[in-house]
Amino acid sequence: MIRQVPLRLATLAAADGQPLRRLARACGLLPWMAAAAVSAQPAHSSPNPAGIDWQPIAGFAMARTETTVGQFQRFVAATGLQTRAEREGGGQVYEAGWVRKPGWTWRTPFGPQSPAAAAEPAVHITYDEAQAFCRWAGGRLPTDAEWTEAAYTERRPNAPAPWQTGRTYPYPTGDSPQGAQCLDDCGAEAARRAVPHSARLWRGAGHALAGATPAGVNGLHDMGANAWEWVDDPPGAAGNAERLTRGGSWWYGAGPMRAAHRQSKPGDTTVVYIGFRCARDWPAR
Repeated sequence: MIRQVPLRLATLAAADGQPLRRLARACGLLPWMAAAAVSAQPAHSSPNPAGIDWQPIAGFAMARTETTVGQFQRFVAATGLQTRAEREGGGQVYEAGWVRKPGWTWRTPFGPQSPAAAAEPAVHITYDEAQAFCRWAGGRLPTDAEWTEAAYTERRPNAPAPWQTGRTYPYPTGDSPQGAQCLDDCGAEAARRAVPHSARLWRGAGHALAGATPAGVNGLHDMGANAWEWVDDPPGAAGNAERLTRGGSWWYGAGPMRAAHRQSKPGDTTVVYIGFRCARDWPAR
């Protein structure tokens, strides 16, 4: 059963602006707790309880790294959320078909024998859980247009070399996929960068710590590979609709890192190589 949570969860409702019923479902709140949240107001206009490092882009800002286990832990501590993967006994991985892995959750992405470090990307997270985290953190999931703008077009006014302001690159890593945490195409360092674990993987070596790869376009890390990232597309979709994921992951080569590659999953999917990062309006209101 989902744990009861303190009344300070009411700040979620004010930050979100979406119906309380949807928020309660996304966060695993008890109905009475959602009702108690109606009259709450956020503590301040620009909350950042997760300590996200925001990078301004062009009318919005993007988290510099994928959401980490440590950041997600703060969210869980504040809300009492139990994720879908935890409730169902574990998330999934593809091994010539979808396989549920007992104990594979955001806390232990490759199994109970390998607890995650705080800097690992939070995976085995559904779309609604990711959106709820971002709302709590003072932002939201990025739209597809925002994600692709941030990933491929350099918008920093004084971008450091070799980046060129205004240029659109074929990969989030620049002119080539080198330096990303992908399978085979991104250099030998990817295998060495993978977080050690004792799981026997059917394919790939696993993710790297968030931010361990070189910074790419707009100074962002891991927009290409490491973990797929949920984006808010199609906008306004509800329930278990197919949701777009972007960027590829450690399970794939460089192909999915390109802007033309679009891949989706049902919103309630919990997979070892799907994570997320948050966006927010900028300047912050």
